[in-house]
Amino acid sequence: MLNESASLIKFGTDGWRGIIAKGFTFERLVHVAPIAAQILEETYGSADTKHLVIVGYDRRFLSEEFAQATAEAVQQAGFDVLLSNTFAPTPAFSWAAYHRQALGALVITASHNPGIYSGLKVKGAFGGSVPPAVTQAIQERLAVNASMTPVKAGTLDTFDPWPDYCQILQSKVDMDRINQAINQKQLTVFVDTMHGATASGLQRLLSAEIKELNCDRDPLFEGGAPEPLPKYLGKLIQSIQTHNQQSSAQEAVVGFIFDGDGDRIAAMDGQGNFLSSQILIPILIEHLAARRQFQGEVIKTISGSELIPKVAALHNLPLHETPIGYKYIADHMLDTEAVLIGGEESGGIGYGNHIPERDGLLSALYLLEAAAQTQKDLTSLYQQLQTQTGFTSFYDRIDLPLASEADKDQLIAQLQSSPFTQVLDQEVTKVLSIDGFKFLLADHSWLLIRFSGTEPVLRLYCESHHPDRVSKILAWAKDWTLR
Repeated sequence: MLNESASLIKFGTDGWRGIIAKGFTFERLVHVAPIAAQILEETYGSADTKHLVIVGYDRRFLSEEFAQATAEAVQQAGFDVLLSNTFAPTPAFSWAAYHRQALGALVITASHNPGIYSGLKVKGAFGGSVPPAVTQAIQERLAVNASMTPVKAGTLDTFDPWPDYCQILQSKVDMDRINQAINQKQLTVFVDTMHGATASGLQRLLSAEIKELNCDRDPLFEGGAPEPLPKYLGKLIQSIQTHNQQSSAQEAVVGFIFDGDGDRIAAMDGQGNFLSSQILIPILIEHLAARRQFQGEVIKTISGSELIPKVAALHNLPLHETPIGYKYIADHMLDTEAVLIGGEESGGIGYGNHIPERDGLLSALYLLEAAAQTQKDLTSLYQQLQTQTGFTSFYDRIDLPLASEADKDQLIAQLQSSPFTQVLDQEVTKVLSIDGFKFLLADHSWLLIRFSGTEPVLRLYCESHHPDRVSKILAWAKDWTLR
C-alpha cells in the first residue's frame, strides 16, 4: 500500500499538491513527512544546526489536522518539532526555519490552488524553497520505500510565528513614513487576503488603519481559488470605486492582493486597474536602486516582462534569467554574492537583503514605502518608468485545463518536432526552451507556451506593444492548442 502511495506523491514546481482525500491523504502525508525531514537533515544538518523542524499551515480545509499529523510523524522519527499554533503565511515559516537555525520547514498549503486541494511545501534551513535536487532525493527515498530505523522520539512544542516575522519585516522599511502617509490621508490602503493566510498580516505590521477584505476563513474560497487574478477581485474593485465616490481627499489609493499562503502579491490602483508583478517588479527595482541605494543582481524568470531588464539597465544592474518557479530564483540567490531582487510573473518576489524566499507582505511594505516617499500612486510610478526607458508593453496570461497527460505529451511532441516559425503575421526570430517554449517575434512581442508544474494546466503567456495584440496572439495560441 505504501509503494502505491509513494508513486502518487509527486513534487512539482513548489511542493506536493493533491486533491484532499483523493491524492492528498493523511496516510501519504505521514509517510512522506519523516522522509522529507530526513533529507533536510542530510542536506542542511551540521554541528551548528539544531535537530529541529518547523511545521506550519494555512487556512485550508483540515490544515490544522494535517499539520498536527505531520508534526507527530516527524517527532516519532526522532526530530524535535516546533508546530505553529496558528495559521500564517508560508514566508513566516521560512523565516522561522532560518531564524531558529532549524533544518527546515514543512508547510501544509496548496498555495493558490482551488479549495479541494491541499499540499506540502518543503523549505530549507536557509529560509527558502529547497532546490530540485532535494525534492528529487525525497522522491527517490519514497520510491525505494526504505523503512526508517526506530529511534527515540523527539520533542513537540508549539509557537506563534507572527511576532518574529513581523519584527524582521518592519526592520526593512521606513514604517514611520508609511504610517504617517496613511494617517495623514495621503495614502489609503485596501487589502484583499482572499480568505488566506495573510489575514490580519498587514494590519499587524502597520499602526495605521487599512481596509481589509475577505479576511474570514472560507476553505472553498467563494467557489474560486485564492489566486491574485482579476477574475476573483470584484469585491476589491467595488470597494475602491465606492471609496472614490465617498472621498474628497487627494490621496493615493492602492489595493494589495495576496494568494492563499501569502508568498505572492498583485495590486490594484485607485482606478481599479489590476497591477501584476510584471508592473510591480520594475517599480520595486527602481525604488530599491534609486531611493534605497541598494545594489545587486536582478533575477527574472523566462516569463518576466522585458521592462525588467530595461529598468535594471537604467541602474547598471546585472540581470540573470531562470526557468519558472521561485526555487530556481532562490537557488541562484544562494550562489550569488549580491542580489537586489528576484521575481516571477505569477507574483512571487524576494529580496537579497532577506531570506531567499518570495514574500507578499514584504513586497507590499516596499511598495507602500515607494508610494509614501514619492507621494505618487503605483500606476504613476510605472508610467514614469515607461517614459524613462522608452518601452511600453502589455501582458496577459490564460490557463487552459488539460484533459489528460496524453494531451500534454502530444502538445509537447508537436512543439518539439514542429516549432512555430510564424505567429499571426510575425516571423519567429528565436525560440527559447529553458522552460516550455518561448517564441520571440519580429515585432518584439513574445509568446510562451508552458505546462504548469503544480496542476494539470497549460499556460499561455504573451507580452506585446498593444493590449489588442496580446489578445490576438493568445487567441491564436489557444486555437492552435484546441484544434
